[in-house]
Amino acid sequence: MHLLNIKKKVLKLILISVITVFIGCNEGLKTSSSSDISTNKEANYLQNRSPLKTKPYLELPLGTIKPRGWLLTQLESMKTGLTGHLDELYPEVVGDRNGWLGGDGDGWERGPYWIDGLLPLAYILDNEALKSKVQPWIEWTLNNQQEDGYLGPIPFEVEPKYEHGVQRGQRKDWWPKMVMLKVLQQHYNATGDERVITVLTNYFKFQLKELPERPLDFITIWGNRRGGDNLQVVYWLYNITGDKFLLELSEIIAEQTFPWTEAFLNDITRKKIESPWESLRTNKYPYNPEELKDTHISKLGSFHCVNFAQGLKEPIIYYQQNQDEKHIKATKQALEDIKFFHGQPQGMFGGDEGLHGQDPTKGVEFCSISESMFSLESMLTITGDMEYADLLEKITYNALPTQASDDFTTRQYFQAANQIEISDRLQTAYQTSGHGGTDFVFGLLTGYPCCTTNMHQSWPKYVQNLWYATADGGVAALLYAPSEVTLKVGDDITATITETTGFPFRETVNFSISVDKTGKFPFHLRIPGWAKGAKISVNEKVWEGTITNQVAIIDRTWNNNDQVSIQMSMEIKISQWFDFAKSVERGPLVYALKINAETTAKNRGDGYKTFYEVFAKDKWNYALHADDLNNAEKAFAVEELDWDGSYPWNLENAPIQIKTRGVDFPEWTLQNGIPTFPAWWGTSGDRKAQAKFEDIILVPYGTTTLRITEFPVFDQH
Repeated sequence: MHLLNIKKKVLKLILISVITVFIGCNEGLKTSSSSDISTNKEANYLQNRSPLKTKPYLELPLGTIKPRGWLLTQLESMKTGLTGHLDELYPEVVGDRNGWLGGDGDGWERGPYWIDGLLPLAYILDNEALKSKVQPWIEWTLNNQQEDGYLGPIPFEVEPKYEHGVQRGQRKDWWPKMVMLKVLQQHYNATGDERVITVLTNYFKFQLKELPERPLDFITIWGNRRGGDNLQVVYWLYNITGDKFLLELSEIIAEQTFPWTEAFLNDITRKKIESPWESLRTNKYPYNPEELKDTHISKLGSFHCVNFAQGLKEPIIYYQQNQDEKHIKATKQALEDIKFFHGQPQGMFGGDEGLHGQDPTKGVEFCSISESMFSLESMLTITGDMEYADLLEKITYNALPTQASDDFTTRQYFQAANQIEISDRLQTAYQTSGHGGTDFVFGLLTGYPCCTTNMHQSWPKYVQNLWYATADGGVAALLYAPSEVTLKVGDDITATITETTGFPFRETVNFSISVDKTGKFPFHLRIPGWAKGAKISVNEKVWEGTITNQVAIIDRTWNNNDQVSIQMSMEIKISQWFDFAKSVERGPLVYALKINAETTAKNRGDGYKTFYEVFAKDKWNYALHADDLNNAEKAFAVEELDWDGSYPWNLENAPIQIKTRGVDFPEWTLQNGIPTFPAWWGTSGDRKAQAKFEDIILVPYGTTTLRITEFPVFDQH
């Protein structure tokens, strides 16, 4: 009788656990209070299970966060632009023949890339037409898993003949599956579709069986370099199911992934810096195609720009399981080194496929922006390190808006910090000749078409990361933009928080809080690293709490219609870049010379179709005066322009500008359309005495198409 009672209790506990997981999957992924799911019983959303490290910030169900104002306009432009219509504009790749729809056409990364952005856009906008475009990809993938667990396009018995512009082969490659894993994870987060759990469980069992014989780089190197994406979804599934084999699989994936931690910490190729000149030319991560053949960590060449952007998060992803602080140190070192050796002012790094140094006329690939953002978002939730939020914000509000047209119908493969002409005569990238000179022009298929499909994840995933639940049962606003969120906080309180702000063009962010019942919960607010001072008010009374590690936690009892305001002081900052050139920054924004431009369409009758070239109508070759740079607050006059909160990312609508003076610099000329710095811009002899000043206007980098961002310095002393 005693044994029977025990069995009844065990069955009851099992039933409770099953019900709890089911409820969690269908009601915002709420966790049970079981200690093996979360060491913090107050978390309201899916938390890491033991032995994974508890996360400070927790992802909210897809669609919970709603953009407002200009940010909503941005997503609606994507809906009516390439994101919502790529199947019509690029049918040869993402049309009905795609292998992820069961067809005999493209079966590699580009189809999943598109859905990885289209799906979150569809659910954030709650748009049925977009969801209907997503669903066939989901249904085919979920309904056509093979008995052994294989997932994805059916491999050909005989590799197909080459078809121009279509990646039909390599269907067994692990890499494209990693993108679809992210898609299925998002689909579950939006819908609670239990089929995802079954399919991913079977697929990961397949990986556990296959990887020892067919490792991540069995067919291509991409799976090896990007294994962190695979690992991330394995951990996510483990947090839902608790299946122990997933931890075994995660160790295999980590072992087979390129050793990013060791590579980032490697000092073998780092030269001792003997002088400032050497520091600007030493290249820790040189590009050498031959070194692609050797993945040994002592050879740090062969760092492909997108691989680096994706690999950046791998040490932090693995750190959840292997909690050696070296993984944290490695990523910090990587960010420091990439900025020093390859950085540009807009937060990105130069990389025309391979990393290539700091020259501001060299390209930044759009895929690098998309993947850098996703890496930083992933790292932020795991570490709670606000430096990652600072960099994410900088990339989003500078590099991201400028690389696609306002209507989101064309994009650049590469952008550059200094670009005065966008045309097919530019010869700046190592493989420009292979793309017919189209790397910088705006088009649909210019450069490599990978960016045509991968650029769509950037804005929707940024929206999805504006708000988090917290491990202590609260809510966090770590990135600022006009938006609204509804979530569970505290002890079963439903809170809706509306954020009204002109950020990043204005210094103030306001929050209005609505709760279904009065209750206590913490509200986390990030104080950016660039903010010299921040004033927080609750219901118009100054909050006197402590700010720790850039986070203010307002832990109080909240009532309906409570108001929170944060004002952050933005100051002019001068930063130094390539060949001692200087850039102007203020708050999260980088500023560039305002240059009016003329755009012309061009069609050469080849596979690149119609594209758009852009030419400067204004003078651009100015230097900044050393005295002004040393007295920036007086020399640079900030002007806030009339702005109703509408779409801001062009010269016509820019909400803010800076007036200053420039020094005429006629020695600086274009070379094949490229504003290459003269060998030396020294100011000796008569040149020192003949400074010719002209008034110039600087505008936010993200509002520009043509720009000078890194300026030579004129010094009369």
